[in-house]
Amino acid sequence: MGAPHLLVHDRRDNVGVVVVEGLKAGTDMLCVVTEDNSEFRTVVNQDVQIGHKVALRDFAVGDTVIKYGEDIGKVVQPIEKGAHVHTHNLKTKRW
Repeated sequence: MGAPHLLVHDRRDNVGVVVVEGLKAGTDMLCVVTEDNSEFRTVVNQDVQIGHKVALRDFAVGDTVIKYGEDIGKVVQPIEKGAHVHTHNLKTKRW
């Protein structure tokens, strides 16, 4: 295994966190699930900054995003697998 591009903390997560600088659209990412040290690959379809999230599946408006095995919010714009997930397409359910 090489150095991962994306970390997924829990098997239930449907987003992962970018852990490399300068991740470019079209990159075939090595993704590691830290819960069990398993790995998989997926392609990122946008440039994404380190520390930001990438969708591991397609999302529709109203879908729930799971990170660290926890509900972190609802989708407010459709998100394609491999896309950047951030405040422009995800909002907390708290407010």
